[in-house]
Amino acid sequence: MSKPRSLALPPRTRTYRLSTVRGEFAVLDTAADPHADGGRRGTVLLLPGYTGSKEDFLGLLGPLAEAGYRAVAVDGRGQYESPGPRGRAGYRRGALALDVVAQAAALGDGPVHLLGHSFGGLVARAAAERAPDAFLSLTLLASGPGRVARPQRIRVRALRVALAVASKEQVWRATRWLDSRGEEPGAGDPPELVGFLRRRWMRTRIAQLAGAGRLLLGDPDGTAALRELRELRMPVQLVYGDEETVWPVAELAAAAARTGARHTVIAGAGHSPNVSHPRELADLLTAFWAAPTAEENLLTSGNAVDARS
Repeated sequence: MSKPRSLALPPRTRTYRLSTVRGEFAVLDTAADPHADGGRRGTVLLLPGYTGSKEDFLGLLGPLAEAGYRAVAVDGRGQYESPGPRGRAGYRRGALALDVVAQAAALGDGPVHLLGHSFGGLVARAAAERAPDAFLSLTLLASGPGRVARPQRIRVRALRVALAVASKEQVWRATRWLDSRGEEPGAGDPPELVGFLRRRWMRTRIAQLAGAGRLLLGDPDGTAALRELRELRMPVQLVYGDEETVWPVAELAAAAARTGARHTVIAGAGHSPNVSHPRELADLLTAFWAAPTAEENLLTSGNAVDARS
């Protein structure tokens, strides 16, 4: 679970429900800074991870807007402030992918850059596979085309079992104690952040948590799909911290080499560079998006770029 460091909205940020042909989705929509060098440079759609929400990108929205991008973070169906069905079928991979395609269209800016964090990366990849013309590029942030690491698979299985036999309140308390590593849960966090985390958990549908967990455990290897996107000349990037724990970093590096995706490692970052290193991440993303052609991205494909350089 990503934990934002602040709930303050960046300048020029609106909160509303984006109306699409697939329903309404809660968004944080940050307009590009009108004084940015080079003017407005495009739009990026940001998808959060498992047990997360659009607020996981609060630290990133401002730096992207300052660089001239409209940045829109969205709660997927059943996540936090977006409505969602109760049934299992509503959270299948294809349904979630169609939601993202509809979100991109509803923004009204033509093709957008697409970024998915962790579980959001699986959804982003599926959306790009389904409608490549809707997206200018694809970035998988702390997310891979392969299986998650074994400790995380065990954790996701345990969470799915717990949700089936216990109340959400009981599961919330148990996971908070586990995450605190023996300390008082939430110690050192401001009360408003603790309240937000609990509210987000309680408002996310059980069917969404179960469905997302199911996809994390059983998502097919997307290496071939990423390679096909590269053959369609879509710029693709894998970005993660050198302290990444959910996906094995060696496998992420290998996947980048096999698919021709750009491969970027952020020194000192863990599973949520969007929270811990937002400005470094924004610089890396905007450099990637500013590459004038898909061929230029090919020049760096398969080569790790260390964010310390």
